[in-house]
Amino acid sequence: MKTIGLIGGMSWESTANYYSLLNRLINQRLGGHEAAKLLLYSINFADLRRLVLVDKWDEATALMLDAAQRLERAGADCLLIGANTMHISAPQVEKTISIPLLHIADATGRRIAAKGMRRVGLLGTAFTMEKEFYTGRLREKFGLDVMVPGAEHRHIAHDIIINELVRGMVKPESKEQYREIIAALVQSGAEGVILGCTELMMIVQDSDSTVPLFDTTTIHCEAAVEYALS
Repeated sequence: MKTIGLIGGMSWESTANYYSLLNRLINQRLGGHEAAKLLLYSINFADLRRLVLVDKWDEATALMLDAAQRLERAGADCLLIGANTMHISAPQVEKTISIPLLHIADATGRRIAAKGMRRVGLLGTAFTMEKEFYTGRLREKFGLDVMVPGAEHRHIAHDIIINELVRGMVKPESKEQYREIIAALVQSGAEGVILGCTELMMIVQDSDSTVPLFDTTTIHCEAAVEYALS
């Protein structure tokens, strides 16, 4: 079994789900007392938040580079960035390490393509929804037509993630707002919806949508387990 390296802490709430999922998936595959071989480097989310909120992406990327290099030195055989937004740093990270970076958008794009879908909605932070690093990758590599919510809905989705979910807060009224946002994407033609933030599995479930949901946290973990056991 290969050792998975995980950059976590973005937020620690979703990192806890990564840890649980990776171990459960390995155990489901191998049985007995088997669990994942895993190295975790968890950053201080407050440091990252301060940087991204003032568009200091170079400094935010430096945090990712440091974490990636630490995990490689510690013996990781592959690397996961446990956040959709910080895959903005993926190209620079790949240049500084010699182990594979398992990209969350690639794993998600492959899953959607396998379902035969082409037009999908995307939910996440404003950075993930609005910057080209994520939507552009899905379009160019997988031929997907990626839709994002309108400006008001993007603001609501981002605010709930940044001010509630990363702090472990799951409010019924926020869940209802996400249901409305998903419904609007479906009404606009989305065949499926990407939960493009690793905290969204905390608040959105399959029952909240009339079309398939693609939970990037679970998909990312499944891709890592496939690699670890290959």
